[in-house]
Amino acid sequence: MARTHVLGMPRIGARRELKFALESFWRGDTDEAALRRTADVLKLQRWQAQHEAGSFQIAAGDFAFYDPMLSQSALLGALPERFGFDAERLTLTQYFELARGNERQPAMEMTKWFDTNYHYLVPEVGPSTRFDRGSDEFFREIAQAQALGLPVKPVLVGPLTWLHLAKSHVAGFDRLSLLPSLAARFAEILARLHGMGVQWVQLDEPALCLDLEPPWLTAVDAAYARLGGSGPRLLLATYFGSAAEHAARITALPVHGVHLDLVRAPQQLATWRAALGADKVLSAGIVDGRNVWRCDLRRALQTLQPLHDELGDRLWLAPSCSLAHVPVSLAPEAKLDAGVRSWLAFAHEKLSELQALALALNDGEAAASDALATSDAAVASRRASQRAHKPLVQKRLAALSPAMAERRSPFARRIAAQRESLRLPVLPTTTIGSFPQTAAIRQARAAFKRCEIGALDYLHRMRAEIRLAVERQTALGLDVLVHGEPERNDMVEYFAEQLWGYAFTEHGWVQSYGSRCVKPPILYGDVHRPEPITVDTARYAQSLTDKPMKGMLTGPVTMLQWSFVRDDQPRELTAAQIALAIRDEVADLEHAGIRIIQIDEPAFREGLPLKACDWAHYLAWAVRAFKLAAGVVRDDTQIHTHMCYSEFNDILPAIAELDADVITIETSRSAMELLDGFGAFRYPNEIGPGVYDIHSPRVPSVDSIVALLARACDVVPAERLWVNPDCGLKTRGWPETEQALRAMVQATQVMRTRLADPAAL
Repeated sequence: MARTHVLGMPRIGARRELKFALESFWRGDTDEAALRRTADVLKLQRWQAQHEAGSFQIAAGDFAFYDPMLSQSALLGALPERFGFDAERLTLTQYFELARGNERQPAMEMTKWFDTNYHYLVPEVGPSTRFDRGSDEFFREIAQAQALGLPVKPVLVGPLTWLHLAKSHVAGFDRLSLLPSLAARFAEILARLHGMGVQWVQLDEPALCLDLEPPWLTAVDAAYARLGGSGPRLLLATYFGSAAEHAARITALPVHGVHLDLVRAPQQLATWRAALGADKVLSAGIVDGRNVWRCDLRRALQTLQPLHDELGDRLWLAPSCSLAHVPVSLAPEAKLDAGVRSWLAFAHEKLSELQALALALNDGEAAASDALATSDAAVASRRASQRAHKPLVQKRLAALSPAMAERRSPFARRIAAQRESLRLPVLPTTTIGSFPQTAAIRQARAAFKRCEIGALDYLHRMRAEIRLAVERQTALGLDVLVHGEPERNDMVEYFAEQLWGYAFTEHGWVQSYGSRCVKPPILYGDVHRPEPITVDTARYAQSLTDKPMKGMLTGPVTMLQWSFVRDDQPRELTAAQIALAIRDEVADLEHAGIRIIQIDEPAFREGLPLKACDWAHYLAWAVRAFKLAAGVVRDDTQIHTHMCYSEFNDILPAIAELDADVITIETSRSAMELLDGFGAFRYPNEIGPGVYDIHSPRVPSVDSIVALLARACDVVPAERLWVNPDCGLKTRGWPETEQALRAMVQATQVMRTRLADPAAL
């Protein structure tokens, strides 16, 4: 008998309840008890949804007030020593200080969770790291679920993945030296769960889908040898790729089941069927946990039926990964186009799909006839839809030539023309693009969407905000200005709303990090730009100042990665369609007199496949898409790009191949560590390393920024450096924004003085 379960559920709530509760607590408007009450309601909703959909075990322990990796570091007793916190007595306020920083310490480093847009907090380890008794928050959550009488399957990030994602800033330190004590702490946790009556524990090991060096593979054996006799049965969960090359090793471990991502890597199934043996459970990740398209149930059954015949009750059905990467439910989406809506499934709908698949396997397809008929109709409707296929777009794609993706001259010639045109000082200062999205801005946007104010009134309000942003930047002494993006709800959704081929939800939120949520647009068809998007706004902003005003665009790869993308054609074709739309916007901005155009690509690294053997293909089409968008401009028009919260050092040749005149990157949380790679690679173009962390309310001192700039000047020649924050400022308030930018400008002036007097260096 096939059974269903999930690897995890969305944490934020269908209406972003967690976000609003967190931000209220951080402002001091509500107390910890109120925040915990909201969290308890959300946890109960997650558990009930699983139970009502027939899950035979309820995933629990994956809730977190900010980030599951941070919560697990607290559970393990392995917090950054620099904060001086006792993990066993960690308060919620201290927990948030780890994530957001405090007056004494910057926040923990944050980066992307594998190839997703979720950001996790990177564990900090070193020679003195000890895995002692940690926070009991995890055990309290398990007990809460058990108190409801539900069969609970606790979820943890496995020891290999946790340690592999951790970082040490101690030169020469081998993280694997911590494995014995880490495994011992995991064994203690498992033993305690066993004492609580837990029968199964899920250990997430997506690191097994990476290219692991031999010592790390040996570590898998050593770690799980220590865990095998700890009590509960263990489900080792892999996802985001194939772990087929490790099938023999994993099935020899003392684990009782393995989860496979059969959406991302269906080709691995044959290897695992041969290796699984006669006693282990196979959890088949058959429903896409990363995207919002309905599962083709009949096609899924073709894969599952042979497995069910062979495995019987050792077959578990599951999403490919945690459902935290998709919105909660389609139920509140009353305004979504009915045709597109019929093609979609969010977390709750995916639970129903699993239930239907199990019913068809256990009782025959006739028992699930209604669900199968609905699935068949959705598949047929989507395949035949004329809305998804535009001959105009296809014709333009067919006419692409290699020359369209190249600038007219090499960088050395372009930068000379740009310096002559822009006349900027050494270490030019700028920001990444957005300024604080105040309550007044959000209220005006909401009123406009509700048709409570007219288009002209809304335009005047947004232009007033732009004028304010320009005035404040001018007063601060910034060299290159931005309009502040008050009219933009989100850097992807704003552009998608004005392109053909996209649909939009009202409540399709997913967590990006902490309280930051995004509402990815749904890219269902061929993409085309019917008219200019940002040109009038950029022209108006430039009219307010004699200083250069950046035109701000989102790049094609990020538009792709941060959308729920159609899965009926190769991603590279969709990226090329988006690139052509952005190319048209770039050309119109240049024609309007905008001399600096920024094409943001924060998701460029995120799209990189997990296995190096697949990198070349992805990088080729991703680079081509960016260059296709940028390649239309003259030599004296400067192209910027921005990337953040990813590890870039292993793809620096591809980043250089983008041939952006200036790249700005996030480096503050890693103390300029990322910049070292650019320096060692001898990155040929100009670069702006972020000098302070905008995700922390901590205002940097002048001295701290001077120190970072001095380090940057040691790595990259000063004439090729820019000075900027590490990301956009939309989540910050104006007082802290102005304080931080004032410190940045003052620190830049100090460095300029030093550079003018070599003796002072």
